[in-house]
Amino acid sequence: MNASLRTAKSIRLSLYVALIALAGCDQAAPGAWQGYVEGEYVNVAAASSGQLLALHVRRGEQTVAGRPLFALEQESERAAREEARQRLNAALARIENLRGGRRPPELDPARAQLLQARSAYELSSLQRAQAEKLFQSKFVAQARVDEARAAQARDAARVQEAESQIRALELPLGRNPELQAARAEADAARAALAQVEWRLLQKSVMAPASGLVHDTYFSEGEWVPAGRPVLALLPPGKIKLRFYVPEKALSAISTGRKVTIACDGCGAPIGATVSYVSNQAEYTPPVLYSKDARARLVFLVEARPNAADAVRLHPGQPVDVRPAE
Repeated sequence: MNASLRTAKSIRLSLYVALIALAGCDQAAPGAWQGYVEGEYVNVAAASSGQLLALHVRRGEQTVAGRPLFALEQESERAAREEARQRLNAALARIENLRGGRRPPELDPARAQLLQARSAYELSSLQRAQAEKLFQSKFVAQARVDEARAAQARDAARVQEAESQIRALELPLGRNPELQAARAEADAARAALAQVEWRLLQKSVMAPASGLVHDTYFSEGEWVPAGRPVLALLPPGKIKLRFYVPEKALSAISTGRKVTIACDGCGAPIGATVSYVSNQAEYTPPVLYSKDARARLVFLVEARPNAADAVRLHPGQPVDVRPAE
C-alpha cells in the first residue's frame, strides 16, 4: 500500500471517528466535549532514486533524532565521487606546475651552453689582448686586431644570450591567464565534488526528529523512486486533539486556553493548549434558521498536548475534553 492510499485511509478513519463523536454527543461525560487524537506524520524520503539497500528501523518502534533510518544503493555516487576527486587533484597539480619553474633536467643543457659561451669569451678576450700587444710591436696588421675585437664581442653576446635563456627557463611556466584558467578549473572540480558528496549523503537518511515509526512503505531490495516516502514518523510534538464545541460554549474557548483530556486507558488527565478554533461550523443541521437547530451547531477546535504526555495518546483514539480549572 503506497503513501497516498494510507493517507486516504487515515483521513477516512478520522472522519469516521468524528461522526462517531457527533453521533454520541449525548453520551459524553457531563461538561465534556468529545473528540479524537490525530497525528501529523513526517514522511521521510530520499532526494534521489535507488534500490533500498538497508532499512534500519521497523514499524512501531521508537527512534531518536539523528539515527540512521534507511540507505539506498550508493555505488554510482561513490564512483562519481572518486572521479571528481581525481579531477580536482589533476587541476591542483596543474596549478602547482604553472607556479613553479623548470625542473633541473630541463635547465642543465642551458647551463652547459652558458659555460661554453663563457669559455669562448675568455679565449677571445685573451686573443684580443695578444693581438693588440703584437700590433703595438708591429708584428701584426690592424686587421688582425679588428678581427680579435669582433670575436670577443661575438662571444660576449653569446654569454648574454645564454644567461637570458636560463633566466627565462627559471621563471614560472604559466602566465596569468593560464593560471586563472587552471584555478577556475580547480574551483569547478571542487563544486562537482561537493555536489557528488551531497548526493551520496542523501542516500543515507537520518531521522529528522525523535518519534514513533508509524509505518514503512518499502522493503529491502525494492526500487524507491526519487521523492517517494520510505517511512512515516510520528514525533510527540506532532500529535494533536480535534474536538467539537457547541455554539453556546464557543465563547469559553480561545487560542491559548488550557484544557484537560481524559480517555480510556490514559490514566491521569492530560493537559493541552488550544492551538486553533474554527470560524465555521463543522456540522450544519437540515433546518438552519430555527432556534432549536442553532443548538446543534458545533465548531472544530484543535489543541496540542504537553510533549511529555503526548506519548500516551494514539491517533484515532476518542477523548473527552474539558476546560481546565
